[in-house]
Formats: sequence, C-alpha cells, structure tokens
Amino acid sequence: MKTLALSLLILLAAVFAVAFAFEDAVPWLRFVRAAAEGGMVGALADWFAVTALFRHPLKLPIPHTAIIPRRKDEIGASLGEFVETNFLSAEVVRDKLVSVDVAAVAGSWLAQPPNAERVTAEVAGAFRGVIAMLDDEDMLSLLDSLARTHLIEPLWGPPLGGVLRRVVASGAHRDAVDLVIDRLELWIVKNPDAFARVASGRLPKWMPSFAGRLVDDTLHREVLRFVREVRDDPGHRLRASIDDYLTSLADRLGEDSETIAKLEAAKARAFDDPQVRELSARVWDAARTALLDALADETGALRIGIASIVADLGRRLATDAVLGAKVNAWLTDAASHLVETYRHDIAGIITDTVHRWDAEETTRKIELMVGRDLQFIRINGTVVGSIAGVAIVAVATLVLGR
Repeated sequence: MKTLALSLLILLAAVFAVAFAFEDAVPWLRFVRAAAEGGMVGALADWFAVTALFRHPLKLPIPHTAIIPRRKDEIGASLGEFVETNFLSAEVVRDKLVSVDVAAVAGSWLAQPPNAERVTAEVAGAFRGVIAMLDDEDMLSLLDSLARTHLIEPLWGPPLGGVLRRVVASGAHRDAVDLVIDRLELWIVKNPDAFARVASGRLPKWMPSFAGRLVDDTLHREVLRFVREVRDDPGHRLRASIDDYLTSLADRLGEDSETIAKLEAAKARAFDDPQVRELSARVWDAARTALLDALADETGALRIGIASIVADLGRRLATDAVLGAKVNAWLTDAASHLVETYRHDIAGIITDTVHRWDAEETTRKIELMVGRDLQFIRINGTVVGSIAGVAIVAVATLVLGR
C-alpha cells in the first residue's frame, strides 16, 4: 500500500512536469497541471500526517510528530481507562447477562452426552495434572502440619465432653447401646462353651463332671436372661448406670484436668507413633494412585459417574425454570461483584502491558495493524487534492475569465 501511494505521487509529479512544460501551447493542460499539483499537495500532506503518527518525517524532530512512540505510556493508560469505564462496569455486565439466559444455554450444551464427556475429560485431566505435580513428601508434611495445627494441638477433652453431654441428653446413644446388647446376646447364644472356662474350669478336680456342666449351664442361662432383661427393659438399672457413666465421663472430659491430661497424652502417643505415620503414608500413596487410575480410565465408573452428573445437571438447568433463574441471578451478581471490585486491576493489565512494550516495537506492530488503512488516507488525499486543484482553477477561470 505504501508502494501504491508513492507510485501515485510519482505519477502526478511526472504529469505535472509534462503539463507545466506544454500548458502555454495547449491551454487545457493547465487543468491537468492543477489536478496534478493539487494531488501532489494532498499526497504530501497526508504522507506527513500518517508518518507523524509513527515517527519523525524525514527524521526531522518536528513538534507533534512521532506521536505513538512518544506517548506510548499515555496511550496505554488512556486505553485502560477507556476499557474500564465503558466495558468493565457492573451495569454493562449485568445488562448483557440479563439479556442472555446463561443457565439454559449452558444447560442445553451440557445435557448433550458428547459435551458432558468433554467437560468430564477436561476436569479429569486438570485434577490428574494437579495430583501428579504434588510431591509425596511435601504433601505429607503439609497434611501433618495442618493436622497438628487444627487437630492435634487443640484440646480434645472439652469439645468431646460437650458433644457427649448433648448425645446423652438427647438419648441418641441408646441405639448404640441396643446394638451392643443385641450383638452380645447373639454371641452368648452361639458360644455357651465359653462359660466353661469361667465356671467349671475353675472348680476343684474332685468335683463330678455333671456338677461342672450344671454350673456352666446355669451361668449361661442367667447371663443370657440378664442380657435379655436389659434388652427388653428401657428403664433397666444397667441402662441407667450406662447413662450415669457417660454423663460423668462427659463432665470429667470437660472439667477434670487429670482426665483431660490423660486424653491428651494418649492422643499424642497415637499421632507420634511411627506406625501411624507409616500407615498415613501408605494410605496417601494408595489413594493417590487409585484416584489417578480412576481419572485416567475413560470407561471407569468414576468418569462415567461424573459425566452422568454433568449431563443431569445440564438437563435440569435447561428445563427447570426456577433453578435456571436462581443460577442466572447468582451468575449476574457474582460477575457484577467481580467486575466492580477488580475492574481497575483488570484495566491495569492493559496499562502495565503497554508500558512494558518497547516503543519502536510497539510502533511497528501498530503500523502493521492499521497501516493499510492509513495508506488509503494518502491515496484519498491524492484524489481529493487533484479534484480540489481542478475545482480551484475552474472557479478562478469562471470568475476571472482567464
């Protein structure tokens, strides 16, 4: 385009030279000379204007030239401010999101199985990348630090005592007591021989065997009867004793310093046990490997389940108007808040980026971007100048009669 604009200027210069030399012999050539003269003036003026944007014309330090390299940072700041004011405003974002049913559009897209599988694959790939980057030692150290800060260092006694007190007060522990009693009854029924070691096994050798069997059977029946009484009687004294013990334990955990100290010591021994730390490392390694394998298996239950959930969510978003309205309102509020809060920081990216650019490189990029259209300005200036030159000579001829 530069070559085309320059060629027109050279052509007009040649036409001007010929017309200027022969206009006395051929009077109408003065109109040609005027057109060429005006075209050259227009071409040179617009060349100066276009060149002045990017550099000093003819490398002369003429004022108000080389505007882009000289005012690069100001242009970047103005561009950032323009974007912040006209695009990054809560009103603009809200109006745009209100006009688009984002939930329905996204839901319809997600409801299609290929799209749901694509989202699942992207999510799985992201998780696998994150998990693969985690160093085992660093991860275990982090988990250990978090566990000690939030789990081990705080006292367990008072919180456990409070929880146990509320459990006993609400009677929620009674189901657990019933379960224990049921299992105990079943064990007693199935293991009558176990009482022989407790009763007949301790009798003198000279006692007859039938006496031992009688003692064993009697002990077995009495124990079984007692357990069944406890099972069938909600107000049994053993149940009351269990309630009293749990209440007392809750009080000791919350207020007795000796009980609290014993619990803390047991907790410290358990967490500092090398076997526990080794078990934690094995659990983490196994969980990590299993999760990576599950995420990598496209036909595995995990990937299929996630894709099914995504597709189901998409169908609900596309068909449930109430849910869609809630999601749209939430997205609109969230986007408006983010834009309103971080609009200046987002626009600052433009300003900072332009500021880091090299002035010469920036000028070259902008010129390559818009230079083609700017060369049309030179061409148009050449044409307009030619028309203006002819018009001026024509008016002068009509007015002055020459």
